[in-house]
Amino acid sequence: MISPTLAAWLAQYGVDLPSRAHAIEGAIAGALAIAMLAVGWVAGRYAGTTLASLWERLAGSHAEGLAYRMHNIVRHGVAALLLAILVNAWPWHGLAALLLGIALGAATAMFVLTVLRGLHLPRWMGWLAAGVVFVAILSDGIGGFNVITDTLDRIGMDVGRRRISLLAIVTVLVTATALYAAARLANRVIGHSVQQAKGFDPTQKLLVQKLASIAVVIVVFFFGIDLLGIDLTSFAVFSGALGLAVGFGLQKTVGNLIAGIILLMDRSIKPGDVIVVGDSFGWVNKIGVRAVSVITRDGKEHLIPNENLMTQEVENWSFSDRNVRVRIPVGVGYETDLKLAQELMLKAAVESPRVLASPKPNVWLTSFGDYAVEHEILAWISDPEGGVGNVKSDVLNRLWLLFKENGIAIPVPRREIMVKSWPDAPQPVQNTTGAPT
Repeated sequence: MISPTLAAWLAQYGVDLPSRAHAIEGAIAGALAIAMLAVGWVAGRYAGTTLASLWERLAGSHAEGLAYRMHNIVRHGVAALLLAILVNAWPWHGLAALLLGIALGAATAMFVLTVLRGLHLPRWMGWLAAGVVFVAILSDGIGGFNVITDTLDRIGMDVGRRRISLLAIVTVLVTATALYAAARLANRVIGHSVQQAKGFDPTQKLLVQKLASIAVVIVVFFFGIDLLGIDLTSFAVFSGALGLAVGFGLQKTVGNLIAGIILLMDRSIKPGDVIVVGDSFGWVNKIGVRAVSVITRDGKEHLIPNENLMTQEVENWSFSDRNVRVRIPVGVGYETDLKLAQELMLKAAVESPRVLASPKPNVWLTSFGDYAVEHEILAWISDPEGGVGNVKSDVLNRLWLLFKENGIAIPVPRREIMVKSWPDAPQPVQNTTGAPT
């Protein structure tokens, strides 16, 4: 119990102590706030694991951020919900309103911070949003929210017929953060749902994901415009200028975007296809918004603009059939037993592990060369992404050993010179002494 003398002394400095009734109300409010926080902790401990498993089923590989923090999300979310019900269930006064405002603001701010961090938003963005939420809820709980908003609205300047105030800037930042977080959350859920769909092939899944991402961005944009109360008619001139800029400056970017969507729609190039574009040979790793990622056998990743794949000639080794025929040239000497040599060529191809038994390999005699009888071993493989050079190397290595075992030599270039006659040998010239010189 505070003495009257201390109360009078505090009153001189404008500090009014709560009455006995308000002090009791404050103690009850504090006890209830602690109880709500305890209930939130229990809910997070027992319901967090179940909700984390549910979220992993909904978001798949993108769930690690929120699933890892699901216990804290449930704890702070349940506490904030119960405190919000408690705050609005009774007209609290003075100390009670302050205590409940602090508890509700802290629980809500921690909920917001945990969710934003779980979505991998920058740390500063999460703390900024949490701070704004805490101040807004606390000031609203003690009846000072209008004072803060009026103060922030007075800090600003007039630009033409519009006023740019600190309140407007804070509102835009908070709204943009919330919508950005909602868009990332929606993309994760939609992306995993599309991946789990059994009625689509990989190309259709990728196309649906990209179209869904574009649709989410458009919906979030217009929702944010409506939420902030921005009149789009005031941007008519700006939108015209933007369209002109897109037509001239961003035509390549927009062209690549549209080309990527068309590639996914007509399914001419799919992730996993083995393609040849100019000097680039490899398998398609990813079809992005701007370019297609092609990984070569050397481990190099080539980023080819989508528009190039629409306008240039592209070899797709796995467009309609993954079987690819490999041609391996082999030459043998003219003195060789061709039937035996051809049997050994066929045997080397059949024994190679990557060569298919059906269609079966074959050996063709292609020409009579200058110094060798030219053949081609025709072998089929079904995994062109594994490369063709190693298949040729394996077949030729086996053939080399077979030729050695059977006495078949590999010819080398040679020329035969036929001399019909030699000119008469010159006579030695004798000097005056009779000795030859």
